[in-house]
Amino acid sequence: FKYWFYWTKHTSCSNICTSRGGSTCKQCLTVHPSCAWCFQEGVAGVSRCDLKSNLLDAGCAVNALEFPTSKLQVKEDRPLSDKAARDTADATQIRPQRLHITLRPDDSKRFTVKVRQVEDYPVDLYYLMDLSYSMNDDLYRLRTLGKGLAQEMGRTTSNLRMGFGAFVDKPLSPYMYISPKEALLNPCYGINTTCLPQFGYKHVLSLTEEVGRFTEEVKKQIVSRNRDAPEGGFDAIIQAAVCNEKIGWRQGASHLLIFTTDAKTHVALDGRLAGIVQPNDGKCHLNSENMYSMSTVLDYPSLALITEKMSENNINLIFAVTSSVVPLYQNYSELIPGTAVGTLSNDSGNVIQLILNAYAKIRSVIDMETQGVPEELSLSFNATCLNGEVIPGIKSCSGLKIGDTVSFSVEARARGCPKEKRKTFVIKPVGFKDSLTVTVTFECECKCQAAAQPNSPVCNHGNGTYECGICLCHPGRLGPRCECAEGDYGATERDHCTAPSARGPRGAWGAEAAVCSGRGDCVCGQCVCHSSDFGKVWGKLCECDDFNCLRYKGELCAGHGVCDCGFCQCDSDWRGDNCNCSRRTDTCMSSLGLLCSGRGQCVCGACECTQPGAYGANCDKCPTCPDACTMKKECVECKHFKRGKLFEENSCTRICRDEIQLVNDLEFHDKNAVNCTYKDEDDCVERFQYYEDASGKSILFVVKEPDCPKGPDILVVLLSVAGAILFLGLASLLIWKLLVTIHDRREFAKFEEERARAKWDTVGGHIHSLVDTHARCSINLILNVSYNFTLTTRIATHGGNIYKDL
Repeated sequence: FKYWFYWTKHTSCSNICTSRGGSTCKQCLTVHPSCAWCFQEGVAGVSRCDLKSNLLDAGCAVNALEFPTSKLQVKEDRPLSDKAARDTADATQIRPQRLHITLRPDDSKRFTVKVRQVEDYPVDLYYLMDLSYSMNDDLYRLRTLGKGLAQEMGRTTSNLRMGFGAFVDKPLSPYMYISPKEALLNPCYGINTTCLPQFGYKHVLSLTEEVGRFTEEVKKQIVSRNRDAPEGGFDAIIQAAVCNEKIGWRQGASHLLIFTTDAKTHVALDGRLAGIVQPNDGKCHLNSENMYSMSTVLDYPSLALITEKMSENNINLIFAVTSSVVPLYQNYSELIPGTAVGTLSNDSGNVIQLILNAYAKIRSVIDMETQGVPEELSLSFNATCLNGEVIPGIKSCSGLKIGDTVSFSVEARARGCPKEKRKTFVIKPVGFKDSLTVTVTFECECKCQAAAQPNSPVCNHGNGTYECGICLCHPGRLGPRCECAEGDYGATERDHCTAPSARGPRGAWGAEAAVCSGRGDCVCGQCVCHSSDFGKVWGKLCECDDFNCLRYKGELCAGHGVCDCGFCQCDSDWRGDNCNCSRRTDTCMSSLGLLCSGRGQCVCGACECTQPGAYGANCDKCPTCPDACTMKKECVECKHFKRGKLFEENSCTRICRDEIQLVNDLEFHDKNAVNCTYKDEDDCVERFQYYEDASGKSILFVVKEPDCPKGPDILVVLLSVAGAILFLGLASLLIWKLLVTIHDRREFAKFEEERARAKWDTVGGHIHSLVDTHARCSINLILNVSYNFTLTTRIATHGGNIYKDL
């Protein structure tokens, strides 16, 4: 009984290979990457589909095992370049370049992709301009654009080419003026001026290094006029992107498409207003005059089509639009990878700086995209940007400089077996020509299948195909060797159709015995599973199906996986017992690029705010947080004062969704409102209040006039300096007088002391001295003391006589 319990526990529960019921070699490979198949003849009493170690222990020879493993081979791995040469074919910005992966079903392989934007990379810049009448003053500005733009772009690249194209709208009613007749040739007839007939799109100048030609062609342009407010710019974008030969896009260059307008644009299905129902085909339709010939036949393109063509042709789109339509094009930019939006002044006076800022913004971001990934393969990305931190679920890095290198860890997992054994897909940065080509071989077949013997005598005189050590019986035949017909039935064979847990210790049937799990018939000792309206039933004992798994919100495996024998096999971006937990973290990124704004954790694709007071989808709302003032300060600087980091990066609209209200002083709005102060670059104290209303709307009340320090009073300064000088002078005189007085007193005291010591020793008026009678001495004594008192004494001695003169 103990042995039976051990076998039941470890064979039916712990061992996924035997519990999933892989009855053929091909099925065995799809159960789990750890499963192996033994095709050795004469194996009986054990499952041919089992763990490799178990099969070897059971006596299966190594050369009789089918156990393919997933492999990864690097086919091309050139090092990254530092700087682009004149011949850009030699510049390498992605590494490796070619990979080959062999994958078993449900197995995965991980590889790393490195990306670097090289210096001095060639740039192709195509300027696509709205020539409707409202852009007349902008056209005047553009006539002087070429030289200045070339000079500024020359700081980034030494290999620049420029081209020009123009658009208005489809020359059909209701988009154009058709009455009076004169308006057909001169749409400006009604405003007493002359302009060009309306056109959809015309290509004016192919990409060229001659800046002078750009200026000459622009000077020749004349505006036109359309009837409705939106323009037909999306038609022009598609034609400029796909007409490579006409435009002259180079394969080894960065492609910039500058789209300038002051109005909204028509999108797909708007063509029905003019009776146009044929969808845009995304192909080039420029005639011999470089005019868009299908403008009145094809509908406007969709955003999805624009995204596809931008990616196919490695084009970065820059929307240079006026402030009134910036929010609309900002939404377009979020849907089209590799695009940027800049606010164009009313006369396009800032267009050069706008282009430079947008190009710098595009070059500061590396966003990976995939092309041609088969449905049976799932990819997951982890990004390692400049700080070295691995960010799971992210395939982009921002804040980069030219020459920076970033890496992405990519996991490729086989989710099934396609009809074609080999598939190829591409991984590349948005807007780059460089790409990584990955070839995947799905290892879903067993090598022993090639040696299959149809109508083999081993299978009961040809009643089946002998393949990989087992008989695959013809229809109507059953049994290990196809020895039974479907009509045969014997009670003694039921033992093979019941799980060991339903039998007694001697093989007797228990009261709860269920033949073929109650979902099939036992025929010749094998279970023939019933069909089900809910899905597929399979397994040695009909124990598996694809519909009895956990559900979430009424959907099997939450709609993010497949049900396999009672277990949810989740897609690569999902996990959990019912696949309701997302692995992605990009949904938790705040507008500042911080995970949950740095105030929480990303759990199942949603932020769980951990900092007290934080709330919102990305924990971005937190008036009481210590950093609330710091974060909102940048928005005040950008939106109100038009300065600061966000303003320079042109990301104010994207990051700062707050409403700015100017007030004379800060008032009480709510107990959760926070008053903030900071010093600006002029050392002025700016004050504002951060407030979230009941609907979650963020409002910043900014005091109109900052508190700036007053300038110094010149008169006070002069008087202070003069007073200080006078005071120092008087103090110096007093100190000098004091020192002189002290010195005089010391000298006088010394004099008095010396005078008191000056005494003469006299005896009877004579000075006795013993001297040699032959000696003569002459002593001159001069004493100089203060007040010019001099005492001179001469003593002469001669023959014993002494003379004294005073």
